[in-house]
Amino acid sequence: MVQHPLLKKSLGACLFLLIGTLFIWSSCVRHSEMQSEGADFLQGVWVQDSIPYQSQMMDYTLHQFKFTCDSVYATMHVHAKIQRIPDSCYKEGSWSEYAKAVYVMRGDSLIGEGIYTKENGKYKTAGCYRTGTYLPRYRVAHHSADSLILESRFDQRPIVLRKVQDIRCTPKRRWED
Repeated sequence: MVQHPLLKKSLGACLFLLIGTLFIWSSCVRHSEMQSEGADFLQGVWVQDSIPYQSQMMDYTLHQFKFTCDSVYATMHVHAKIQRIPDSCYKEGSWSEYAKAVYVMRGDSLIGEGIYTKENGKYKTAGCYRTGTYLPRYRVAHHSADSLILESRFDQRPIVLRKVQDIRCTPKRRWED
């Protein structure tokens, strides 16, 4: 039996570390190379036309989402009246950012995991605007055949979208579009 208090603490710490490592290792899942069908009601191209009071805002972003099976392609049209980035990136206060992700629906939550990309869909490692991981988190507040309202966990303004194109899911190898 272990009786020394320091030895008990180190065995406890090792056990905790081992259990934590096993938990993390078992929760890792390799994403399939094939798409799944995704949420049927999301399939299509959705556009945000405006934001209430946008003319009075110092900056805002209008979104466009293309949902194909379990993949989402996002275009964010950014408008900024105050320059907070270098001249070469500011482009008179209007620019677009791009991202692609795989998403899942959990109840009323849309959860994505992806990357910021260049306009052509290729991984963006550097340059103007955002790079790296794209992790959209939304609550689907409302949806109908031609209307979708998303609430971001990071912004209080709802994203009100209208469907401009239907897309039928035909699962294929990821990112072939």
